[in-house]
Amino acid sequence: MNNPIEFYQQQIQLFEKELKQFNLKLFRLSMIRLTVFLSLAFCVWFFFGNIKVLAPILVLGIALFLYLVSMYSDLKLLKRKTQQLIKINQVEIDVLNGNLSELVTGEEFKDPSHFFSYDIDLFGKGSFFQYLNRTTLKNGKEKLASVFTSNDIEKIEFKQKAIKELAKKPNWRQQYSATGSLIKVDVSIEAIVNWLKNHEFFTNSIMRYLPNVFGVISVLLIVLGYFNKVPNIVIITWFFIGLGITGIFLKKINNLYLYANKAKETFKQYHQLLAFIETEEFTSELLKQRQQEIKTEAKKASEIFLEFSKILDAFDQRNNMLIGIFANGFALRDLHHSYKIEQWIHTYEKKVESWFEVIAFFDAQNSLANFKFNHPDFSFPEITSNKTTIKAEDLGHPLLSKEKRVVSSVTINTEEFFIITGANMAGKSTFLRTVSLAIVMANMGLPVCATSFKYSPIKLITSMRTSDNLSEDESYFFSELKRLKFIVDQIANDNYFIILDEILKGTNSTDKAIGSRKFVQKLVASNSTGIIATHDLSLCEITDELPEVKNYYFDAEIINDELYFDYKLKDGICKNMNASFLLKKMDII
Repeated sequence: MNNPIEFYQQQIQLFEKELKQFNLKLFRLSMIRLTVFLSLAFCVWFFFGNIKVLAPILVLGIALFLYLVSMYSDLKLLKRKTQQLIKINQVEIDVLNGNLSELVTGEEFKDPSHFFSYDIDLFGKGSFFQYLNRTTLKNGKEKLASVFTSNDIEKIEFKQKAIKELAKKPNWRQQYSATGSLIKVDVSIEAIVNWLKNHEFFTNSIMRYLPNVFGVISVLLIVLGYFNKVPNIVIITWFFIGLGITGIFLKKINNLYLYANKAKETFKQYHQLLAFIETEEFTSELLKQRQQEIKTEAKKASEIFLEFSKILDAFDQRNNMLIGIFANGFALRDLHHSYKIEQWIHTYEKKVESWFEVIAFFDAQNSLANFKFNHPDFSFPEITSNKTTIKAEDLGHPLLSKEKRVVSSVTINTEEFFIITGANMAGKSTFLRTVSLAIVMANMGLPVCATSFKYSPIKLITSMRTSDNLSEDESYFFSELKRLKFIVDQIANDNYFIILDEILKGTNSTDKAIGSRKFVQKLVASNSTGIIATHDLSLCEITDELPEVKNYYFDAEIINDELYFDYKLKDGICKNMNASFLLKKMDII
């Protein structure tokens, strides 16, 4: 599908038709339920007093009514899912038209100390994360954020193949996301995993048989009591013995119930997502590997989750007074279910965390594949291992529309530095963020905004946005020095693509020129690769002594007393600056 908007419009039309059908079916079921209810009420009135006729009518009528209620609930769930599918497709149309208002910003993932994410606006309003993220689960969103910030350059081609495959499965992705969006739970996955890992067991193997044996004896005593073979006092005594046995463990049972009750909805709803993953056929190695992690020899992970949710549901019935008192007194019911829960925990607690992680992985992976689907004209990087780090044709920023996007072709060799000069607002910072984001996207396995992109994988580190740290009584200059020290320490241990925007902004021009020159000399001596943007034209002279450094610039022209930018990267040093012109133009001077 070369036109994503057309696809989404077709999907909306399809699901709107389904929604109408569901509304019609729900109306019919409502009418049938009302008819059944009124018929039962009439039968109660008409056959009142004739128990032999009324009893079977009531049994069958109530059974039919409950079945209709169940059908109605299932249809209502399908209707909600269809509504969600319509919303998913509408959001994609809105985003492709430039409206991100329905998308979360990822503000909570902002980290000024990170290697690059804060400098290149990876998170926050209008960020790349907001533009790309379509996760529906909290742990899925966290997984996606970790992919954004990982700086992982391993197995990029495997990542690409997984994204390519999922991009071709838009219907599967939408069904998965719609199901995930309907999941509403009261406790986090981390809390559930911690509970399972740290649970203190209190039942032993005898509990496998004791409740059943106790229950059988209870039934025998009740039957014998009915035929006057056993005095009632024996049955009553036996009942209180059962309550006493349960009472011994009551505190631990209550504690188990506290956690189990919170977790039951999670297992009940997440099993659907596991089933989606299990039943889909994947061919890429990464997706097959993650799918294999949720497969067991005996049962599917989805069945294991569903089984546990049913156990937890049954355990929850202890709040019913009749069940809570009589079932415990005569059948040790709480101990029976506690044993089943603890056996499940003992068997699967080491696997549950990885199963939740697989669910989060696919939730995050769907967002990456959705990005590829939405941008069929973007290019997957061709991974190389030669002396060229980046060779890009028509490289642009993915968040700019085609109408506003100005592209540049650029080749940056390994152990080479660009010094970029340019007038204010001419495009230096946008170019730095474009290259930074292209590196991040390439490392994630995403296609980049370019007609072609040859890439020798490298980690990214930046210093583009430094501020005073008042909480630690740090000046702007000292904060910048700390950031530069951080970069120096990191490049001593690994290879990084370094991007700097205006070194040593917090000191005087003479000191800045001397310090910047020495810092560039140090970076070049470390055999690093990168780009430095500056307004200090004297720094460009360093190319006379360091052949690894090359000068480029963004220009500005004054045409008919108006400032004009072409935002094109050019060889050489910028000669036209615009600060004085702007001051005069805005009547500041």
